[in-house]
Amino acid sequence: MDRNLALEFVRITEYAALASARFTGRGDEKAADQAAVDAMRKAFDKVNIDGTVVIGEGERDEAPMLYIGEKVGVALENSPQVDIALDPLEGTTICSKGGVGATSVIAIAQKGHFLHAPDTYMFKIAVGPKAKGAVKFENTPTENILALSEALHKPVDHISVAILDRPRHQDIIDEIRQTKARIHLFGDGDVSAGIATCEDSSGIDMMMGIGGAPEGVITAAALKCMGGDFFGKLHFRNDHEKERASKMGVTDLEKVYTLEEIAKGDVMFCASGVTDGPLLKGVRTLSGNQAKTYSLVMRSKTGTVRYIETQHNLNLKSFAF
Repeated sequence: MDRNLALEFVRITEYAALASARFTGRGDEKAADQAAVDAMRKAFDKVNIDGTVVIGEGERDEAPMLYIGEKVGVALENSPQVDIALDPLEGTTICSKGGVGATSVIAIAQKGHFLHAPDTYMFKIAVGPKAKGAVKFENTPTENILALSEALHKPVDHISVAILDRPRHQDIIDEIRQTKARIHLFGDGDVSAGIATCEDSSGIDMMMGIGGAPEGVITAAALKCMGGDFFGKLHFRNDHEKERASKMGVTDLEKVYTLEEIAKGDVMFCASGVTDGPLLKGVRTLSGNQAKTYSLVMRSKTGTVRYIETQHNLNLKSFAF
């Protein structure tokens, strides 16, 4: 994939972030999410790609969300065929409450190179580059924490594990507490939590637990760009979800997916902050109808990680915010 596409895609996450940031703290999750979706869809219309959304916000009958199977971009004769995993507003609750770490994210791969994960749950384990190869999906939390301690040369009570704050994780939380490792509970936004394992300054060594499967694909793509590691196993709540997975091509419902099986080949990842978080600053509004966005752009082929600060003159933008 042409590296120039990365900058085209970051413009899309910038637009989605600008649009949804207007709803920060206003208590309206649906309006915030819809604003991000509308802005992202319009921005795609300016990009020369033959794109298909393989990880989106639901099925076609749930439009106007960006649905699985939707075609995006301006498909010309020589346009690259790409699969797209996206979340126009990762952390809708965070944004609506004015909380920490809402982002707009897009991951891009060549056609057929992303796992077509159904809209169900996934048990995930994410670690950074220094811990790659140290943890195993089949290990207990205790075993993985001990392995992390050895790989990172850190005492166990210095190891920090990020876990989505949900009742379903109480057994894991109890076991980790027995090891004396540290726990960071977060309310939403496990893509950001997964990426944080690759940032030394974040203080997060591992992210684990059950969250959305689509977000798992996006997280895996980001970690591939940063040299981290990821495991995921689909976690079904009922037979209907299993049927949907089968229709999407999942043949082994018990399979544990590695990072390379979730995101094959060269991938790109873009994110723009909506509200301030450990990964990115949120949108800043300025006088004169201007604003600043803070974004992250990564490519797995080169391992390049770029942080981009952009000032926008909203008087001259073609989209209304």
